[in-house]
Amino acid sequence: MSQLFRRKIYSDTDTSTGLLRVLGVWDIVFFGIAAIIGAGSFSSLGEAVFRGGPGVILLYLICGFACGFTALCYAEFASRIPTAGSAYTYAYASFGELIAWIIGWALIMEYSFGNIYVAFSWSDYFTSFLGRLGMHIPDYLTCSYTEARKAVQYGSENKELLNAWKTAPLIGSLKFIVDIPALVINGLITWLCYVGVKESKNFNNSLVILKLAVIILVILVGCAYVNTENWTPISPTTGTPSFMPNGFAGVMSAVSGVFFAYIGFDALSVLSEETKDPQKTLPKGMIISLVLCTVIYIALTLVLTGMVDYKKFDGVGDPLSFIFEKTNANVAWMELIVSFVAIVAITTVLLVFQMGQPRIWYAMSRDGLMPQRFQKVHPKYKTPSYATIVTGIVVGIPILFTDKTFILDFTSIGTIFAFVLVCAGVLMLPAKEKIKGRFHLPYVNGKIIFPVVFIGGLLAFYKWQPEFFDNLMNWSDPSEGEFRASIFFFIIINLILCIVAFIKNLSLIPLVGLSSCLYLLTGMSHENWFWFGMWFLIGMVIYFCYGYKNSKLGKELKNS
Repeated sequence: MSQLFRRKIYSDTDTSTGLLRVLGVWDIVFFGIAAIIGAGSFSSLGEAVFRGGPGVILLYLICGFACGFTALCYAEFASRIPTAGSAYTYAYASFGELIAWIIGWALIMEYSFGNIYVAFSWSDYFTSFLGRLGMHIPDYLTCSYTEARKAVQYGSENKELLNAWKTAPLIGSLKFIVDIPALVINGLITWLCYVGVKESKNFNNSLVILKLAVIILVILVGCAYVNTENWTPISPTTGTPSFMPNGFAGVMSAVSGVFFAYIGFDALSVLSEETKDPQKTLPKGMIISLVLCTVIYIALTLVLTGMVDYKKFDGVGDPLSFIFEKTNANVAWMELIVSFVAIVAITTVLLVFQMGQPRIWYAMSRDGLMPQRFQKVHPKYKTPSYATIVTGIVVGIPILFTDKTFILDFTSIGTIFAFVLVCAGVLMLPAKEKIKGRFHLPYVNGKIIFPVVFIGGLLAFYKWQPEFFDNLMNWSDPSEGEFRASIFFFIIINLILCIVAFIKNLSLIPLVGLSSCLYLLTGMSHENWFWFGMWFLIGMVIYFCYGYKNSKLGKELKNS
């Protein structure tokens, strides 16, 4: 059993010299903005606003808060282990090989499935933009087969999907329905990642500047159309004005859509071996990008919920252009600009995710847990070429038969789970010698502070929402039952953390990060957990059939 939790000891000499170090602090910041400000703002934000109303701002604050403390934990790991692999590498050092494999497998799910959703979103905006220019692609070439079939099966009112099913040509007895734009952009981004990180960096930075300029324009123009009464709409349950019309459970039900915006944050630490002086550069770049993006999301949410009644965002996949349509603000030129820049924004997200995935496989292959071909570096471009091609295939094939709703929920849970283990992993790291110029996570003794803050916060929340706690054990309620059950277990786990923190003098910052990320998991449904469990079981089969037997660390320990 101990062999399953064998830990790898990393040092500065472990870093590979095969990859090209070209990224500075602001390159990391721009990659962070590229990953975080993209599909989350231009696509999934609409669904989040519909579920949580104006109160979804609280969820962005919670996610930003959780990611802020998690960023400090990532920065601590990055300063100690400047190698590719992200949370996978960090888990290998703190928890051991089995947990490292689980995290690596979860990250493969995160990047692959995340990019499938982003490719679908890119396709939606691209075809919508062409439509505004008077050009039309047949509907059966702009959606997936599964989406069209479900639209017919469940009586959807989506005219494009229904028309796609109706007009699709037959190949034998099968309707030919393929999202061509999503497949094409996946192929182009794969090629760009293949030819080099330097080329990707320059392309990314130029697009991010354009994207930020237009988002600022959206905020400035949108402020002129804000109606403050939209921030306190009438609650359908109480019949009174409320910042959270669907209650706090309604706000938390939007966690998949909100947190999806932050999943690219993890991709930054994957770029360690292509970053100049990663012990200093990565921590600075990660924290700066996270703070900037959280502020931008809060401002965008205030503008959207102030301009348009939150109920109108039901099923809206292009919220930033939607608010300027004729039925809303009626600013045609802004609608066109936002539609175009959304294509740019989502392209940058695709780029960062597509760079992250191969480097996870690269790191796992180097440790013997994946076949050796995944660590092959192109002699000219200095990129993990084989892994990059496989990534393009892994993302491209599911585009043919899956749909956006399933992908969105499935992606976020794997990322939050990885964040939980990163924060917990920092708590297990031994103290290190302080080296000038490197990041050092400040140690604040959480022995007293964490229990006082958690229990005090619990009492404050009880005073604010006493009826929620009065019904906490009513798990059969169809609308809030799952959330109540999740909160119950969240409280139990945190009370255990309070006891352990008091006994072990645990560091406060990773404790708060761990607790915050655990709270985000309370917004996940049982379907999310079921599919995550299935992915987990598939990963276990692969590990015990291949990884455990071929582990380089295992062979070294066996021969020593």
